[in-house]
Amino acid sequence: MKKALIIFVLFPSFILAQTNFEKAEKLFNDGKYNQAQLVFESYLKNNPNHLKTLEYLGDIASHNKTWDKSITYYKKLKTIKPNEANYYYKYGGALAMKSLEVNKIKALGMVGEVRSSFEKAIALNPKHIEARWALIELYLELPGIVGGSESKAIKYSAELRELSPVDGYLSRAHIEEYFKRYEEAEEQYRRAVLIGGSKICYQALADFYKNKMKQPDKANKVWEEYRNKKQ
Repeated sequence: MKKALIIFVLFPSFILAQTNFEKAEKLFNDGKYNQAQLVFESYLKNNPNHLKTLEYLGDIASHNKTWDKSITYYKKLKTIKPNEANYYYKYGGALAMKSLEVNKIKALGMVGEVRSSFEKAIALNPKHIEARWALIELYLELPGIVGGSESKAIKYSAELRELSPVDGYLSRAHIEEYFKRYEEAEEQYRRAVLIGGSKICYQALADFYKNKMKQPDKANKVWEEYRNKKQ
């Protein structure tokens, strides 16, 4: 009888908590991030280790570019659940964005943790595509003296090609474009279009022609090809 009474008393609170989380989640999915944040924060007070709430709040902070907040949320997530690859990926991403806002000396001190976070994500999930893209970008942007490496960027691009041929071709095109080897970049973009055929692939090739090659006519032909394909 006593147990039944406890359940009866607590049940409305449980329902209310679930309703608040679902309300916040709907606000988030509707793009109403500031409203969602308030409800998630309220929910978190009574559920301090609720993984999805912490992740949503980290994502909202990232959307708002409040990197210190997002770093805090993602760090707590990987502490609570250290075997979840995505938490390390998101933590590394927020840390990388934060490094762009600090002085160069401090930023260089953050590079190791950024890199190890992405590598950890891959170690936990060998099929993690986004972490490899992040490492490619990192190795391209870093000066050689502090770990930048074209060969390592190419290595991760080759791994992407094994996991997802489209991502492999697009990432290799990005590398070739970065080093202004435009002929090779064009070939890789064309392969991505041939294999993938998605709007993203056509967009990448069109942007390449328009912004890098300064050939708007070719960019228009790419979109024409895409439209004809969709008909």
